[in-house]
Amino acid sequence: MAASDAIVLERRSQRDIGFAAGIVAILAILFLPVPAILLDIGLAFSIALSVLILMVALWIKKPLEFSAFPTVLLIATLLRLALGIATTRLILANGQHGVSAAGHVIQGFSQFVMSGDFVIGIVVFLILITVNFLVITKGATRIAEVGARFTLDAIPGKQMAIDADLNAGLIDDKEAQSRRRELEEESAFFGSMDGASKFVRGEAIASLITIAVNVFGGIIIGTTRHGMPMGQAADVFTKLSVGDGLVSQIPALIVSLAAGLLVSKGGTRGTAEQAVLGQLGAYPRALAVAAALMFMFALVPGLPFVPFMVLSGLMAFTAYAIPRKIAAQKAVVDARALAVEDQKQLAARESLSVKESLKTPEIELCLGRQISAQFATSQSELSHRVAKMRRKFARQYGFVVPDIKLTDSVALAPKSYQILIHGTIAATQDIRPGELLVVVGEGPVPDVPSDEVREPAFGMKARWVLDFYAAEVRRGGFEPIDGASVLLTHLSEVIRNNLPQLLSYKDMRGLLERLDPEYKRLLDEICPSQISYSGLQAVLKLLLSERVSIRNLHLILEAVAEITPHARRAEQIAEHVRMRIAQQICGDLAENGTLAVLRLGSAWDLSFHQSLKRDAKGEVVEFDIDPRLVEQFGTEAGEAIRKHMRETRSFALVTAPDARPYVRMIIERLYPTLAVLSHLEIARGVEIRSLGTIS
Repeated sequence: MAASDAIVLERRSQRDIGFAAGIVAILAILFLPVPAILLDIGLAFSIALSVLILMVALWIKKPLEFSAFPTVLLIATLLRLALGIATTRLILANGQHGVSAAGHVIQGFSQFVMSGDFVIGIVVFLILITVNFLVITKGATRIAEVGARFTLDAIPGKQMAIDADLNAGLIDDKEAQSRRRELEEESAFFGSMDGASKFVRGEAIASLITIAVNVFGGIIIGTTRHGMPMGQAADVFTKLSVGDGLVSQIPALIVSLAAGLLVSKGGTRGTAEQAVLGQLGAYPRALAVAAALMFMFALVPGLPFVPFMVLSGLMAFTAYAIPRKIAAQKAVVDARALAVEDQKQLAARESLSVKESLKTPEIELCLGRQISAQFATSQSELSHRVAKMRRKFARQYGFVVPDIKLTDSVALAPKSYQILIHGTIAATQDIRPGELLVVVGEGPVPDVPSDEVREPAFGMKARWVLDFYAAEVRRGGFEPIDGASVLLTHLSEVIRNNLPQLLSYKDMRGLLERLDPEYKRLLDEICPSQISYSGLQAVLKLLLSERVSIRNLHLILEAVAEITPHARRAEQIAEHVRMRIAQQICGDLAENGTLAVLRLGSAWDLSFHQSLKRDAKGEVVEFDIDPRLVEQFGTEAGEAIRKHMRETRSFALVTAPDARPYVRMIIERLYPTLAVLSHLEIARGVEIRSLGTIS
């Protein structure tokens, strides 16, 4: 692999050197005398290059595919000017030897195009100059100027459209970057084409001056230096000068035509043949009318019969053949569409097969018929809110939760919904379409007709009220919640409670792949020599089970690397990681920079400490506590926690480090959202507000 890369780099280097050498050679022609044989090669290369540019302009699909055209145009123009100076040098120096003085290419043009008469050559040359200067180049310049202006004016609107598609989820970041890059290239291209067309116009003026200098300068040199008669000198030098002008103007005309084709293409996609012939031949009636008109011209006395009759026949045949060709193409498209539809039906049948039914979505939201019908009109809004919720989880917890599949089921009650995690029902609730939920807790209730229920996400007391009473409820100081918000809040809380199950091995490996190279090397040092990847996944799951974010994965890896030489159990490693990321844990729990804590009393600390059985090394191997103490602790802790939950929005329970996992084990069954910290997890500099003790 390295050898092939080296070969590619070497070839690129050689190509760069060759290109630079070619530019230097063109500049050298401006100053150094060139033999006639090399001049013939250069003129032939100029003609070949212009034809190549024209062919590329004909076959590209869109103008941006030839974005290097302004640079190519500049190089081609410089090459023709350099060759023109070289031919001028040879004409004035060797013109006395005849029309072969400047090489055989100019001699051939002077004899073939001019038919041996320099007057014909001058007329042809002037016509070429006029066509190139006044028609093609001027039109191309105007199109490029207008295109550049309109493209620049349209940039803000196109950028807003790209941002809107990105925010709506229709495209991803990579596609948005590609579109923005194409927009920048398009504006730069038309701006460059506006200026590049000036090269050809300037070259046309330079050619007129050059031919005049060659003619008059050659006549003076021929008569004064070489003793040629005035008539002979005028004939020879005029033929050479006009031949030189034709050799330079024909490639210039071809390149100007290529520039006109590029800028006039505009937003049309496809090659020039497809754009022109495809659109001209797309209307059979127009061809039929043109054929009839050509037939009438063929019958008019005095006009030639054969040309008009041939054209009439060709147009009539095309008008007859095009509808049949379109019908055949439509039949092919219909056949392909039918094949695609068959494939979709086959895929639908396969999706219902037993094999497909084995695949279960990681998160599924199943709606009853009435709820599904209610959300059908706002399906895109619901999907958008679900996508926002997933982005919020990614920022908060450090990994992307799986896609949430929305389904409906006739087996469910019409007003019910289910939330399934890995195909298992995690929650089932009812919501009432056309009603709003008012969370009241232990406080007063709205003075409107309502039904008492439990709020599904947190189990608080709430009331369902009709939409009709929404304004009255708000005047009473309550905030009614619509059904979609109730459902999504419940879904969010269920996902939080199941974060460990949703962090798959594949997700973890994806997170590790995005690490910086330095941390990848650290990972290679500890995995799998000190801890396996599945063991590392277990540590991350233990953190997520207590809603500890793994967004600072590099800090977690550093903590794992510290403890793995001394401990191998995932629980011990997770406790050490919690101490190392204490600043993050306290920061997530604190409100306005203050962490409210409820402490475990000394009596309970002692009870838990005595219940821990240790081995000879001092490590905890068993938690043996009297069930009556567990029941008593649950009662006392529940009273204190409920009291402070009514008064404080967020707080943590603090206990001794060795007992923390076991206190958490008991508390999570009663209050799964309550954080349990050890004294070692209180970060330095965090302001503490004590709420009291459980004793």
